[in-house]
Amino acid sequence: MTNVLRTTIGLLLLLGVNVSFADAQARAVRFGRLWDGTKVITDAVVTIDGDRIVAIGSGPGAVPAGAVVIDLRKYTGLPGLIDLHTHITYYWDRQPGTRPRGQRRLPAVTVFLAQENARRTLETGVTTVRDLNAGNDMDLAMRELIATGAMAGPRIFASGPGLSARQGQPPDPGAMQKLVEDRVKAGVDWIKIFGSRGGFDNVDGTQTVTFDEMKAVVDAAHALGKKVAIHSYGAPGVRDAVRAGADSVEHGADVDDETLAEMARRGTVWVPTVDHNRYYIDAQAEYGFAAGSDIALRNYIERNFESVRRAVKAGVRLGMGSDAVYTMFGQNTRELEWFIKAGMTPAQALGTATTTAAALLGVDDRLGRIAPGYLADLVAVEGDPLADIRAMFTGVRWVMKDGKVVVDRK
Repeated sequence: MTNVLRTTIGLLLLLGVNVSFADAQARAVRFGRLWDGTKVITDAVVTIDGDRIVAIGSGPGAVPAGAVVIDLRKYTGLPGLIDLHTHITYYWDRQPGTRPRGQRRLPAVTVFLAQENARRTLETGVTTVRDLNAGNDMDLAMRELIATGAMAGPRIFASGPGLSARQGQPPDPGAMQKLVEDRVKAGVDWIKIFGSRGGFDNVDGTQTVTFDEMKAVVDAAHALGKKVAIHSYGAPGVRDAVRAGADSVEHGADVDDETLAEMARRGTVWVPTVDHNRYYIDAQAEYGFAAGSDIALRNYIERNFESVRRAVKAGVRLGMGSDAVYTMFGQNTRELEWFIKAGMTPAQALGTATTTAAALLGVDDRLGRIAPGYLADLVAVEGDPLADIRAMFTGVRWVMKDGKVVVDRK
């Protein structure tokens, strides 16, 4: 039901006019198998009105009379996935003689060109992202353009530029708190802190933001109704981020068991982004990384993954985050295979990109599941990702977001 139709009906009801819903035609999406975020339903029928799911059933008898039927019984249905760590404005035009990093253009041009990153993200079945660090608030601009329908892409929870330690200045919790207030005034959804070094081919995890500064940021953000993600490649920064009350911790290697236990106790979500370093190894020629950089990246992957394996045993809440940049868009869900290697079942791994991710974002009343009242974000996958998660990497054939089909490769 369109907003215009809703408004018209509301006016008619106020005038005491009887309204028939015969013209508000429902749609019924049929799947051979459906994982709704908690369980599998065979021969499933998802009934949609406008942008919302109104009913879940099974068998032809669950199709409402007069509904438009979308027959996807060849496929497995899933909720739209959530990527908790992207950099959607990092765009490379692949021009000869250029590298992904270092291109200079007007922010508005970058926002326009980054539509390609947004499209590739949708094609992986990801309908929501949390974007953590974009210059000039470009991710906020993309968030608004997508929300208004002017641009196709996943809905965005944006942080704008991440907060960093002030170069050459002593630690100053008060100054960091002021930065939070400025970010919130700018309209961000999340606060991100770069708590350590590390990124691209640099896996140096040296902590750069003190515990007191982290705590000041977290307290200020929470007081203003915002959550905090803290980047740390190294174990000390992860430990302090957890102690400071971060809502999520990004990256991390060599995390000690005591910190993992504290994460589990607090419910901190860890977004380890194991796969992004695999991507940097595969794409090292594109970036022009120095010879031998893959050795340090492989070593970091091993340490990062070993911590994830222990985190699974410790009951830490993990979140799927790709850390996608430049040519990594389109590979957003490959992190899930690392989680399964670490000891999760496919359903548990998918939960890191649905129910857990939605809860972290504070939208678990409308995203992360296929249920009545939830937004109609649906994905059709050829194959069965609950048996082989790799079906997610090549098998996404159809995606719906907010009740609108945004990918159709049937």
